[in-house]
Amino acid sequence: MIVTHLAEMYGWEELGRRIPINCFKSNPSINSSLKFLRKTPWARKKVEELYING
Repeated sequence: MIVTHLAEMYGWEELGRRIPINCFKSNPSINSSLKFLRKTPWARKKVEELYING
C-alpha cells in the first residue's frame, strides 16, 4: 500500500530521484519494488520515512 501510494503521488521518476534505488529507476513496478524492499531493510526504512514525512 505504501509503495502504491508513493508511486501514485510522486510518479516513478520522482520516486527514483528521492530514493535512488534501481527498483524505482530501472523498469519500475510494484512487484519488483516490494520484492526488493522485503529483502533490504535500509531501503524499506527510507520508503517508510518518505511516506510518513511526505
